Amino acid sequence: MFYQFEINFELNLTLLSIAIIFPLVFTIRGSFRRREKALEHLSEFRSSIKTVNYFFMSHDSLSEKHKSEIQNILLEINIKTLVNLKSKDCDIKDIDSLVHKVYQFTLDNKSTMPKSLREKVFRFMKDLHESIENVYAIHTHRTPISLKAYCEIFIYIFPFIYAPTIIFSIGGNNPHWVTYFIVLLTEYILISLYNIQNQLEYPFDSIGLDDIKLDNFKIER
Repeated sequence: MFYQFEINFELNLTLLSIAIIFPLVFTIRGSFRRREKALEHLSEFRSSIKTVNYFFMSHDSLSEKHKSEIQNILLEINIKTLVNLKSKDCDIKDIDSLVHKVYQFTLDNKSTMPKSLREKVFRFMKDLHESIENVYAIHTHRTPISLKAYCEIFIYIFPFIYAPTIIFSIGGNNPHWVTYFIVLLTEYILISLYNIQNQLEYPFDSIGLDDIKLDNFKIER
């Protein structure tokens, strides 16, 4: 179209960098930090739940039946949390009810569990609660939709601004394929960066190459 109507002009590409590259880099860095934070909270989640399990399993005052019961509850919390994270529409209420079972179990067996054990359990249950809340917050609250929409719109508008500038820079008498190649390559780079950000945005679905391997955070792995 620009060759047909002989449209070309010189434009300072710094404007395009501010309009597209800066927001893209900002969102990619934000998504990467969220992924790293998710790894930290998942590690805390697994270590806390295993520590609580050790407390119960190592105490002689609990019968084998009670130990098996609490172990199954902790295992269910672990598996249910990881399964829910893989779903984009997860419900944390199920996890809350499961975690409450640990508290209820402690109350039901208060007579056989010394105070020191209960305090230790509640201390690490706090860490467990905190890690679950943090990882679900990362799952639910992502990059602002308005910022992503802004980046996407400008990526699609970009060729209409960039093509006349390239024609002006290389001259209208040069082969047309050079302009096509430069514009398409630049657009491919921008779309690739946008897709990378989109994959990092949700690192729990095991689709992208850089997604978190949730199976590594199971109690029994």
